[in-house]
Amino acid sequence: METKKKIVVINCHPNADSFCDSIAKTYIDGATAKNTEIKEICIRELQFNPNLNFGYQKRTELEPDLLEAWKKIKWANHLVWVHPVWWGGLPAIAKGFIDRLFLPGMAFQYKENSVWWDKLLAGKTAHIICTLDQPSWYYKLMYAKPSVNQLKKSTLEFCGVKPVKVSYFGPIRNSSLEKRKILLQKIEKLGIQNA
Repeated sequence: METKKKIVVINCHPNADSFCDSIAKTYIDGATAKNTEIKEICIRELQFNPNLNFGYQKRTELEPDLLEAWKKIKWANHLVWVHPVWWGGLPAIAKGFIDRLFLPGMAFQYKENSVWWDKLLAGKTAHIICTLDQPSWYYKLMYAKPSVNQLKKSTLEFCGVKPVKVSYFGPIRNSSLEKRKILLQKIEKLGIQNA
């Protein structure tokens, strides 16, 4: 018997009036068409301190919104991250969300007297959808896709999430309404395919 897909869509854009918001909503619409269970985390709506003030030296208690977000991440078997690429990386609020939530004992666990670690999110898959103000080939070739390296390799795969697929959409800046409609049609198909 096939396990029902449980998806959490993590919207990393701090602006509610963004194309990333349209992407997140369209993806959810596409995935919902297949009767998939879906939850959403809209990071900008969460109340939390994005700074990991003491690193891993001293525990900072998680705010209620982060505890609720973690429940959703643990519940899901597929994580969809939607974010713009700013200065080659993630928006600051998304980085703060990861710093505060993807912690030892939760997302991974270092082994005693070892350089190795346990990957506590193994068994989950992910899809990163990022928007760019340049063609994706340029971002990959000239900049070596730093936001993807950070989120895919240094965070998700580090914690055991595999496979992690990536979709690039750009350039978005100065794109026409018609082009954006075509991109959203592709996003809806992604949602249907991933469900």
